[in-house]
Amino acid sequence: MRLYTDNAKKAILKSRIMVLLENDAFLTELTTLYQKCRTSGTVYVTMKKYDGRTKPKPRPNTKSKQRSQPQAPIEGLCLIRATNGKKKLSTVVNAKDINRFQMAYTSVLRANLDGLKKHGKKKSKPSTKVAQQ
Repeated sequence: MRLYTDNAKKAILKSRIMVLLENDAFLTELTTLYQKCRTSGTVYVTMKKYDGRTKPKPRPNTKSKQRSQPQAPIEGLCLIRATNGKKKLSTVVNAKDINRFQMAYTSVLRANLDGLKKHGKKKSKPSTKVAQQ
């Protein structure tokens, strides 16, 4: 069992908290994340439709007949997350800003994905039918 000091616990919890950033700040932080992982490491980027909820849907309770009106989900939001396993970033992009964000995001990708390993094609073995004849 590990024993941590209060400062160490706070640092661990702080590193696990996902930071919701503005779009431009997200792109600059993503660039620094790619730079840190350039020689070794992996950056995971996920995108998903976002309805504006921060809490999960409550389970339907058959005993309770009191039902509140569900809030209408916000249309046209995209949640984008990035992590390298230690640092987490996220942003929410509106539908009206998606073209501008996509152009900026592709320029960040083009600038930082130049150091990828090239995997060669596997050499195919000659088929056994040709060898038997």
